[in-house]
Amino acid sequence: MINIKDFFKKLDCAKVISNEIDYSEYVALDLSSNNTELIKYKLETAQDYEKFIQNHLDSNNAQIAYGGYKETRNLYKRSTVFKDNLTDERNIHIGLDLWINDTAPVYAALDGKIHSFQNNTALGDYGPVIILEHSVENFTFLTLYGHLSEESLFGKEVGQIVKKGELIANLGLPPTNGDYAPHLHFQIIIDMEGKKGDYAGVSSLNTIEFYTENCPDPNWLLKIF
Repeated sequence: MINIKDFFKKLDCAKVISNEIDYSEYVALDLSSNNTELIKYKLETAQDYEKFIQNHLDSNNAQIAYGGYKETRNLYKRSTVFKDNLTDERNIHIGLDLWINDTAPVYAALDGKIHSFQNNTALGDYGPVIILEHSVENFTFLTLYGHLSEESLFGKEVGQIVKKGELIANLGLPPTNGDYAPHLHFQIIIDMEGKKGDYAGVSSLNTIEFYTENCPDPNWLLKIF
């Protein structure tokens, strides 16, 4: 049986955003509900987050902020997208976010083909998203790129071949991108469960065990830290 962590860690991945920016210019960002520093800030709108993130980047002399895998967050409370029912709130992030506060080029992590794409327009959702399918050493998996520009979906076709490092999209701006501060949501998915153009990027506590298995740590592939 394949060891998922070892499999992804041995792959040589391309940067997925702004490849001219070195990883040394990245800084970690904690948006978890456990970060008491967030209480000091009024973080309700995309613009509030843009100011907060820009201040974090400037304070750390960085250009991109990263983080969020399996992070429990309060920022999803403004959207009904993350309420499956009255008791099962989805608030655990299962992708890795790359925050840059501007539009930016987005690249394919690996060789593959377009599995599906869609504009998920609800408040707090992905906005435009592209999902790629990859097969490496007879193992098939997918990578998801969320919060893109509408133009990123133009001219795309299911089955279209993409090469590692190929420009596939650009980041979207609010409100098109789900109404977030500009960032790329990058996620690995083992089984799409029959879905197309969309896949959960946030889990509830009740389902996190499944999603941890089905959506392994994106940093195993990106190797940022």
